[in-house]
Amino acid sequence: MTKDSPALDIRHLSVDYHSESGTVHAVADVSLTLRRGEVLGLAGESGSGKSTLAYALARLLPTVASITAGEIIYAPAVAGSEPVDVLKLTERQLRAFRWADLAVVFQSAMNSLNPVMTVGAQIDDVLRTHQSELSRQERAARAAELLKLVGIAQDRLHSFPHELSGGMRQRAAIAIALALSPEIIIMDEPTTALDVVVQHEILTEILRLRQQLGFSVIFITHDLSLLLEIADSIAIMYAGRIAELATYDDLRTRAAHPYSYGLLSSFPRLRGPRAVASGIPGTPPDLRAAPPGCAFHPRCPLAFAPCMSEVPVLQPPPGTISPLVACHLYDPRFRATPPTTSELASAYATAAQRESQA
Repeated sequence: MTKDSPALDIRHLSVDYHSESGTVHAVADVSLTLRRGEVLGLAGESGSGKSTLAYALARLLPTVASITAGEIIYAPAVAGSEPVDVLKLTERQLRAFRWADLAVVFQSAMNSLNPVMTVGAQIDDVLRTHQSELSRQERAARAAELLKLVGIAQDRLHSFPHELSGGMRQRAAIAIALALSPEIIIMDEPTTALDVVVQHEILTEILRLRQQLGFSVIFITHDLSLLLEIADSIAIMYAGRIAELATYDDLRTRAAHPYSYGLLSSFPRLRGPRAVASGIPGTPPDLRAAPPGCAFHPRCPLAFAPCMSEVPVLQPPPGTISPLVACHLYDPRFRATPPTTSELASAYATAAQRESQA
C-alpha cells in the first residue's frame, strides 16, 4: 500500500434520526476518501452532521439513528488484504475492527474516561479484551509505553481522571485510542474546553504521533482555524452535506463556497491588514424540514434563483480539478464566471450591515 492510497472510502452515505416529531436527515449523500497517513478535517457549525458522520463510520450511532444508504469501505494496509465493507461486519468482527483498525477519541475526555477506574486500568481493559495472549506484566509495560508516547509520566497509571489536568486527560484518551496501533483514529473535538496553550500542545502531539506511527486521522471541529494548522485536506459540512472539499492550501488562499468564506471570516486574523470579522447571518436550518434547493440559500448573501430549487452537486469549478464545491455560483449553466474573493467579501459586508440595521 502506498502512502496516498485510500485507507477509508465513504460512498454516498446517508444517516437519519427518527423521532415522534419527524425524521432528521443528519447526513445526506456524503462521499469522502481518507488517504493513508492523511489528516482529514471535518468542519462546520454545530448540527452540521460532523459527529454523526464520524460515529456512523465506527457504527456507534444511537438506536434512534440508522444508516439509510451508502457504503464504508476500509482498505487494510496489510499486503494482500481485501477491502472490508464496514456496514456488513458482524458484531464480533465489528468489536475487533473498532480498536485494532479504527479507534475514536471522543469529545470531552473527562466524560469519555471512566471516572472510577485509573488510567492504567482503562488501558489494561482494552489490552486484556483484545490481546488476551498478553500477560499482566506485558500489559502493564504496554500501558506505561503508551503514556510515555503521549508525554505522560508512568506514575500517572495509578491516577484517576479527576486527578489529571484537562490536557493530560486528553492525552490519556489518545493513549487509549493508540493501544492496539490502529490505522485510523477519529478525533471528535479533541481540544474542546482546553485553553489555547494546551490546544497547541495537543495539536503538536497529534502531528508528532501521526508522523511517528503513520496512522490516518479524521479530525472533527467547529473551529476552522485549528484545521488550517494540522489538516492536509478539509471537508466543510453544512446541513448534513459536504459544501466544500479542499486542500489546506486551497482553503487558506481562497475559500470557494460562500459558507466556507463566512466561516473563515468569522474569526480575527493575527497577521495581515486589519479587516472586519463578518459572521454568517441567520442560523442553521431545522433538518426535519430543510429548505428546498441549497440548504444554505436562506443565509447566503449571493443566493440567486437556482439556489432556491435545485440541490447543488459537489464538483470542481470549470477548468479546475480542485477544490470540490457544491454551489451554483460555480455552475456554468447558471453563471458564466465564478465569484471573486472581493465579491464574496462585499456581499458579506453588505449582509452584516443590513443585519445590524434590522
